[in-house]
Order: sequence, then structure tokens, then C-alpha cells
Amino acid sequence: MQLLIFDLDGTLIDSRLDLANSVNAARAQFGRGPLPSELIYSYVGNGAPVLMRRAMGPEADEAQISAALDVFLDYYNRHALDHTKLYPGVLESLARFRESGAQMAVLTNKPVRISRWIMEGLGVSGYVFQIYGGNSFEHKKPHRVGIDRLREEAGADISDTWMVGDSYVDVQTARNAGVNSCGVSYGFQPETFREYPPDLLVDRMEEFAGYLEQRNSALKK
Repeated sequence: MQLLIFDLDGTLIDSRLDLANSVNAARAQFGRGPLPSELIYSYVGNGAPVLMRRAMGPEADEAQISAALDVFLDYYNRHALDHTKLYPGVLESLARFRESGAQMAVLTNKPVRISRWIMEGLGVSGYVFQIYGGNSFEHKKPHRVGIDRLREEAGADISDTWMVGDSYVDVQTARNAGVNSCGVSYGFQPETFREYPPDLLVDRMEEFAGYLEQRNSALKK
């Protein structure tokens, strides 16, 4: 039984514009001008606290960063589905994964409540048996705790487990847990794969579905 663990932002969902708008809304509350969207995208991947620490800049003190984080989360909770959508081919691929008998889960550094709400809002929460966020455990990705928990819940072996994501954080998480890694080139930080190459790199999620189907077929012969 294969276990497929997906990152969320930049992997299953294109949430870039809603994240950028929320960051700039928080900056505006503190008299700061908007940041370029592409710069904000490069800050995503290590959780909301790190995102806002980077977005507020080195001149912001801890009190300002904490207050900005509260504003960001409040705004984002109200606007997370304004523009966010599934990437092309994701829905079809999830159906193929399910048909193959794979178990699926989400492991993101995004807060768990909003992650579950987004998955439900986009109509894909039923494809996964679990959604864990950056506040689900004591440690965020790239710590292995999330993968270990999901493997335990699914009863999946290391060799049958894949971590799928769009940045070095996901590759490091997979390496720390000893599982396979698949990178998607269409996400937020594909350039980070140059230093942290995944076991498999795809341009669309359907390519990963096809790869697993061929692999499984070969193993059955």
C-alpha cells in the first residue's frame, strides 16, 4: 500500500495571490508599502511566522512581527479562497492515485485549521485520510515527525512512502524520514531543487501519477 504525502501551497494549490495580498495587507497596517508578489512567494514554505518575519524585514522587532502575524492570519482566514485554486491536473491525478489504492495525506507548514478549510472549500478533502499543518506537531517540516506519524497511521513502509512538494523543504523532510521524494517544477520555489534534487522531478502532477502506475505495473510482473 503506497502512502503519498503532499505539501499544500505550490503543490496541490496555487495560493500565491491570496498569500501575497494577505502579507501586504499586514504590512499596510504598519505603514509599510507592498512587496512584489514574486518576493513574497520566495518567503513561503517554512510556515506563517517565518513568512511574516521575512516580510516585515530586519528593522521590525519581535512585538511588531507578532502583531503583523496576527493581522496576516486574520486577513488570510477571510480571504484564503478569493483566488486560490487547484493546479491543472491535480484533481484528475488524485482520482488516479485513489483508483490505484494509494493512501493520501497532506503535510504542510501552513496552520492546520486553514489548510483543512481550503481543502474542503476546493472539494478535495475526501481524497486524503489526514491533513497535518505547521502547528500539528512540536516541529515543522523539514523535521520528520509528520511523515513518521502519517506512516504509522497508514501502516506504510518507508520504501512505499513518497513526499511530494515544490521546494527544498519537502526534499529535506523526505530525506530526514528516509522516504522517497517527488518535486513539482510548477510551484513556488523550484529553483531550490538545484541544491536539493528530489528523487523524481515532474512538470505536472499527471506525470507523477503515470510514473507510479508504470512502477506498480512493473512490480506486479
